[in-house]
Amino acid sequence: MDLTTARNRFIVEWGTLCGNWGVNKAMGQIHALLLVSKEDMCADDIMSELQISRGNVNMNLRSLLEWRLVEKQCKKGCRRDYYRAEKDMAKVFRLIIENRKKKEFDPLVELLDDMKQVQPLCDDSNEFCRVVGKLTVYTKKVDHALNALTSSKLEWLTKIVNR
Repeated sequence: MDLTTARNRFIVEWGTLCGNWGVNKAMGQIHALLLVSKEDMCADDIMSELQISRGNVNMNLRSLLEWRLVEKQCKKGCRRDYYRAEKDMAKVFRLIIENRKKKEFDPLVELLDDMKQVQPLCDDSNEFCRVVGKLTVYTKKVDHALNALTSSKLEWLTKIVNR
Protein backbone atom coordinates (compact mmCIF):
# COMPACT_ATOMS: atom_id res chain seq x y z
CA MET A 1 0.00 0.00 0.00
CA ASP A 2 1.42 3.39 -0.93
CA LEU A 3 1.64 6.30 1.52
CA THR A 4 -1.22 8.31 0.00
CA THR A 5 -3.62 5.36 0.14
CA ALA A 6 -2.59 4.48 3.70
CA ARG A 7 -2.82 8.10 4.86
CA ASN A 8 -6.27 8.57 3.33
CA ARG A 9 -7.50 5.29 4.78
CA PHE A 10 -6.19 6.23 8.23
CA ILE A 11 -7.97 9.59 8.10
CA VAL A 12 -11.27 8.03 6.99
CA GLU A 13 -11.10 5.16 9.50
CA TRP A 14 -10.10 7.42 12.42
CA GLY A 15 -13.09 9.61 11.58
CA THR A 16 -15.35 6.56 11.49
CA LEU A 17 -14.02 5.32 14.84
CA CYS A 18 -14.62 8.74 16.36
CA GLY A 19 -18.13 8.69 14.96
CA ASN A 20 -18.71 5.34 16.66
CA TRP A 21 -17.54 6.85 19.96
CA GLY A 22 -20.06 9.67 19.68
CA VAL A 23 -17.53 12.24 18.48
CA ASN A 24 -18.16 14.18 15.28
CA LYS A 25 -16.75 12.26 12.29
CA ALA A 26 -15.27 15.42 10.77
CA MET A 27 -13.57 16.20 14.09
CA GLY A 28 -11.97 12.76 13.97
CA GLN A 29 -10.84 13.24 10.39
CA ILE A 30 -9.33 16.64 11.15
CA HIS A 31 -7.56 15.18 14.16
CA ALA A 32 -6.24 12.27 12.07
CA LEU A 33 -5.05 14.62 9.32
CA LEU A 34 -3.17 16.77 11.82
CA LEU A 35 -1.75 13.69 13.55
CA VAL A 36 -0.16 12.38 10.36
CA SER A 37 0.89 15.75 8.96
CA LYS A 38 4.51 16.72 9.35
CA GLU A 39 3.77 20.44 8.97
CA ASP A 40 1.26 22.61 10.81
CA MET A 41 -1.87 23.25 8.75
CA CYS A 42 -4.20 26.22 8.41
CA ALA A 43 -7.97 25.92 8.06
CA ASP A 44 -7.72 26.39 4.27
CA ASP A 45 -5.27 23.46 4.02
CA ILE A 46 -7.61 21.27 6.06
CA MET A 47 -10.64 22.30 3.99
CA SER A 48 -8.80 21.50 0.78
CA GLU A 49 -7.43 18.18 1.99
CA LEU A 50 -10.68 16.85 3.47
CA GLN A 51 -13.13 18.61 1.14
CA ILE A 52 -15.24 19.97 4.00
CA SER A 53 -16.66 23.43 4.62
CA ARG A 54 -14.92 26.26 6.44
CA GLY A 55 -17.62 26.29 9.11
CA ASN A 56 -17.18 22.56 9.72
CA VAL A 57 -13.41 22.95 9.94
CA ASN A 58 -13.60 25.95 12.29
CA MET A 59 -16.19 24.36 14.58
CA ASN A 60 -14.23 21.13 14.87
CA LEU A 61 -10.89 22.88 15.34
CA ARG A 62 -12.46 24.74 18.28
CA SER A 63 -13.53 21.41 19.76
CA LEU A 64 -10.09 19.90 19.23
CA LEU A 65 -8.56 22.96 20.92
CA GLU A 66 -10.98 22.56 23.86
CA TRP A 67 -10.01 18.89 24.15
CA ARG A 68 -6.34 20.04 24.04
CA LEU A 69 -5.65 17.53 21.25
CA VAL A 70 -4.61 20.38 18.94
CA GLU A 71 -2.82 23.63 19.56
CA LYS A 72 -2.93 26.83 17.57
CA GLN A 73 0.31 28.26 16.20
CA CYS A 74 0.94 31.74 14.92
CA LYS A 75 3.63 32.17 12.31
CA LYS A 76 5.52 35.44 12.18
CA GLY A 77 4.38 37.61 9.29
CA CYS A 78 1.35 35.42 8.57
CA ARG A 79 -2.22 36.34 9.47
CA ARG A 80 -3.49 32.76 9.36
CA ASP A 81 -3.62 30.49 12.35
CA TYR A 82 -1.93 27.13 11.99
CA TYR A 83 -2.78 23.98 13.89
CA ARG A 84 -0.68 21.12 15.18
CA ALA A 85 -1.89 17.90 16.79
CA GLU A 86 -0.44 16.59 20.02
CA LYS A 87 1.87 13.79 18.90
CA ASP A 88 2.62 12.23 22.30
CA MET A 89 0.28 9.23 22.08
CA ALA A 90 0.21 8.66 25.84
CA LYS A 91 -0.98 12.26 26.27
CA VAL A 92 -3.46 11.91 23.37
CA PHE A 93 -5.10 8.87 24.94
CA ARG A 94 -5.15 10.52 28.39
CA LEU A 95 -6.84 13.61 26.93
CA ILE A 96 -9.38 11.48 25.06
CA ILE A 97 -10.18 9.53 28.23
CA GLU A 98 -10.52 12.77 30.23
CA ASN A 99 -12.89 14.31 27.72
CA ARG A 100 -14.97 11.17 27.27
CA LYS A 101 -15.22 10.81 31.05
CA LYS A 102 -16.35 14.41 31.40
CA LYS A 103 -18.93 14.05 28.64
CA GLU A 104 -20.33 10.60 29.41
CA PHE A 105 -19.32 9.24 32.79
CA ASP A 106 -19.48 12.31 35.05
CA PRO A 107 -23.18 12.89 34.24
CA LEU A 108 -23.90 9.29 35.34
CA VAL A 109 -22.12 9.91 38.66
CA GLU A 110 -24.18 13.08 39.14
CA LEU A 111 -27.42 11.26 38.28
CA LEU A 112 -26.71 8.51 40.77
CA ASP A 113 -25.89 11.09 43.46
CA ASP A 114 -29.28 12.72 42.81
CA MET A 115 -31.03 9.36 43.09
CA LYS A 116 -29.84 8.97 46.70
CA GLN A 117 -32.75 11.22 47.67
CA VAL A 118 -35.22 8.37 47.05
CA GLN A 119 -36.17 6.68 50.32
CA PRO A 120 -36.70 2.90 50.51
CA LEU A 121 -40.32 2.92 51.68
CA CYS A 122 -41.87 0.02 49.74
CA ASP A 123 -40.80 -2.99 47.65
CA ASP A 124 -40.45 -0.90 44.48
CA SER A 125 -38.45 1.84 46.14
CA ASN A 126 -36.35 -0.77 47.99
CA GLU A 127 -35.45 -2.39 44.66
CA PHE A 128 -34.74 0.99 43.07
CA CYS A 129 -32.47 2.02 45.97
CA ARG A 130 -30.71 -1.37 45.94
CA VAL A 131 -29.91 -1.12 42.21
CA VAL A 132 -28.88 2.54 42.44
CA GLY A 133 -26.69 1.68 45.42
CA LYS A 134 -24.91 -1.10 43.53
CA LEU A 135 -24.45 1.15 40.50
CA THR A 136 -23.09 3.89 42.74
CA VAL A 137 -20.50 1.57 44.31
CA TYR A 138 -19.37 0.38 40.87
CA THR A 139 -19.30 3.85 39.27
CA LYS A 140 -17.31 5.27 42.20
CA LYS A 141 -14.69 2.53 41.66
CA VAL A 142 -14.57 3.24 37.92
CA ASP A 143 -14.48 6.99 38.59
CA HIS A 144 -11.55 6.52 40.97
CA ALA A 145 -9.72 4.37 38.40
CA LEU A 146 -10.34 6.86 35.59
CA ASN A 147 -9.19 9.75 37.78
CA ALA A 148 -6.02 7.84 38.66
CA LEU A 149 -5.47 7.03 35.00
CA THR A 150 -5.90 10.59 33.79
CA SER A 151 -4.04 12.27 36.64
CA SER A 152 -0.90 10.24 36.05
CA LYS A 153 1.47 10.75 33.18
CA LEU A 154 0.65 7.20 32.07
CA GLU A 155 4.28 6.18 32.53
CA TRP A 156 3.16 2.85 33.97
CA LEU A 157 0.88 2.23 30.98
CA THR A 158 3.61 3.16 28.54
CA LYS A 159 5.93 0.66 30.23
CA ILE A 160 3.33 -2.11 29.95
CA VAL A 161 2.50 -1.32 26.31
CA ASN A 162 6.15 -1.06 25.28
CA ARG A 163 7.01 -4.55 26.53
